Amino acid sequence: MNIPTEKNLKRVIIIGAGFAGLQVAKKLRRDKFQVILIDKNNYHTFQPLLYQVATAGLEPDSIAHSIRNIIKNTKNFFFRLANVYYINTKQTKIYTNVGNLFYDYLVISTGSITNYFDNKNIKFHALPMKSIPEALNLRSLILQDFESALLAKKIKDKKRLMTFVIVGGGPTGVELAGALAEMKKYVIPNDYPDLDHHYMKIHLLQASPRLLDGMSKQSAEQAYKNLKNLGVSIWLNCLVKDYDGEIISIEKNKHIETSNVIWAAGVKGAIIKGFLNEDIKKNRLLVNSYLRTIRYKNIFAIGDVSCMKLNKMYPNGHPMTAPPAIQQGNYLVNNFNNLLFDNNNKIKPFIYKNFGSMATIGRNKAVCDFSFIRLKGFIAWIIWMFVHLFSLVGFRNKAIALTNWIIQYFHYNKSVRLIIRPFYRKKFRKLK
Repeated sequence: MNIPTEKNLKRVIIIGAGFAGLQVAKKLRRDKFQVILIDKNNYHTFQPLLYQVATAGLEPDSIAHSIRNIIKNTKNFFFRLANVYYINTKQTKIYTNVGNLFYDYLVISTGSITNYFDNKNIKFHALPMKSIPEALNLRSLILQDFESALLAKKIKDKKRLMTFVIVGGGPTGVELAGALAEMKKYVIPNDYPDLDHHYMKIHLLQASPRLLDGMSKQSAEQAYKNLKNLGVSIWLNCLVKDYDGEIISIEKNKHIETSNVIWAAGVKGAIIKGFLNEDIKKNRLLVNSYLRTIRYKNIFAIGDVSCMKLNKMYPNGHPMTAPPAIQQGNYLVNNFNNLLFDNNNKIKPFIYKNFGSMATIGRNKAVCDFSFIRLKGFIAWIIWMFVHLFSLVGFRNKAIALTNWIIQYFHYNKSVRLIIRPFYRKKFRKLK
């Protein structure tokens, strides 16, 4: 990897430049540690706004920021674009596609991947939305389907191409359903005047009895009401059985004909090979109160990939969202910078502070849950915009996102409806 060895510095390797890993990489002391950040992309992605890229609300470069630009002109820091495929815990060594490297400390912040619950057909045919390339695939597919619907001779084919099924009623599914519903209401009549926008149907499928399981009942009910008013068909207590590329099968012998199934039903930790089964719980690395893995004192896991079961409030681990990841990254880097792990000092356990959660359903519609108050409607929508705008990395990204939002608010126009990279469907087939 062409990285020099510094005898007087401990080497800290960070795998993953998500919300958690980036905090550690930016703030770790360079006079005490040689910092090496490894990621399969050369950019950091602001994942909460991926759905806006998928629905042509934002360009991808407005939610992505160059890692080298975030951390630049810094001594004892190295970034390598690579895939880590194995960790040798005995030899304290990582194996990547561009070379191997020894570590003194290892911080695993690989995030999460889409969880298809071992359904091979769904994995093959459905569309995920966990990365910028996947969001761009979805954007192209949506626009291509509108173009194909114009050319389709049969009404049945038009309806199938314009039917969108979103599986998963969490914040991602709710926000995506709202964005598609607004596209149907404001975009289709203007961009495709010779296409009957009533053919477009949006279905939101949720396995549990209500939407937004992680939020309050009041917020869930408000989200349900707002989506219904936008024309979204909501299916609660609905488990998906299978999808063959044209028909999605649901329990009780129900089905929906569609070419577009968007999978937002859950995620699982992105585990790297090298750990024992006892170290992993539900595809997340088990850690103690100090975010150390349970077997290795020099390996830490933070963010979505880590699971701390010791907290009574979160017996199955902290939520796999940005706030816990950021707090864990800040906690860990503080312990490193104060040399608490080296000097056997008493270390305070990590405690997650839940400042609230929020979701937007569309224009002027959002819900916010805070410890002291619950908000909905326009005020909640403004707060949602402010929080997400503030959280974006880089002034340029903030400026572009804000400009796009202002234009769209007054002109109902999503100006990035471009098929830059056409999406080609996988060949229809049923997997065994």
